[in-house]
Amino acid sequence: MDEEQGRQKIRLTLSPQAERYARRDAPREARMMAARGALPLPPTELATVLFALMHDADAEVKSTARESLEGLPDSVIDPVLGGKCHPALLSHLAHTFKDDGQRIERLALNIATDDRTIAFLATLPCKRVVDIIANNQERMLRTPEIVESLGSNPLTGRAVIERILTFLGLDLPSDSGDDPETREVSVSEAEAALRAVLGDDLGEFARSLVEESDDDEAIDDDTTTNLYALIQQMSIFQKVKLARLGNKEARGLLIRDRNKIVAVAAISSPKVTDNEIAIFAKSRNVSDEVLRMISTNRNWTRNYQVKLALVSNPKCPQTAAMKFLHFLQDTDLRHLMKSKDVPQVISTHARRILAKKGKF
Repeated sequence: MDEEQGRQKIRLTLSPQAERYARRDAPREARMMAARGALPLPPTELATVLFALMHDADAEVKSTARESLEGLPDSVIDPVLGGKCHPALLSHLAHTFKDDGQRIERLALNIATDDRTIAFLATLPCKRVVDIIANNQERMLRTPEIVESLGSNPLTGRAVIERILTFLGLDLPSDSGDDPETREVSVSEAEAALRAVLGDDLGEFARSLVEESDDDEAIDDDTTTNLYALIQQMSIFQKVKLARLGNKEARGLLIRDRNKIVAVAAISSPKVTDNEIAIFAKSRNVSDEVLRMISTNRNWTRNYQVKLALVSNPKCPQTAAMKFLHFLQDTDLRHLMKSKDVPQVISTHARRILAKKGKF
């Protein structure tokens, strides 16, 4: 039978016994009885009948069916959440039970749940669901919106990001700074790889996106604006590839992307320089995950300017900032001691270090 959901017509499959209660031309008494859930039907059929009646023309039938569906006991609703039901029904249940961790886990594991619903589930504050979705490579490859959702979820930690980037063929540098990609990629190779990902619409810009400018060459505002507009047209996978293969200007914009997966891909580029790391460490526009990666990378934090930038950045993880304070010169400690731009615990600790040295 066909039902309207918004403007989209959906086709629900029901047994003849169940359909006679959900048909639009069924007697109102029969539809009301069904809307109350008083039918001897298997869980998935009962839920499907109630979902169909939620779109009934009769307001009372509609509201009663919704109340019954959303109030089904665990013994009935659990087989529905994990069963072979219509994706529209599962989508409705995902939004209904978005605050119920156990129920949305069942939906995340259900192959009948469509990718759009999985992308919604990936935005929810449930660590277990994030892990389940991040393990499904087939869905992520098929639907970039799922990766978008995972990258924007605060509960998506570094382990999940690493798993996703590895799946995309982009390994991260180790904490010791040893990059897995030791072979330098030429501009021509990077251009060809990027052009293949960008496609016909954006491929013509590949060369300008991978060629590095001279360090002392100023980048005008128009170039930055045009690059930003170009990046906004890209999918999550295109951004990740550009973050890996692109030039300094591209990395400088992508490191600030709201999606952590893109930002981590940018900082893990084998082309990133120590000067860039120092700039990123100073920035308050990068994600906490980027600063956490910098602060735990022993190769990057050998650079004094990186340590100073991290300590001076109020977004830096406090334990890391406190550790790096002990490596700073007295002049910088005095500045931090008086600074109102750092957390009080940092300025207080800087004062203690100087006092212990007898220099305050």
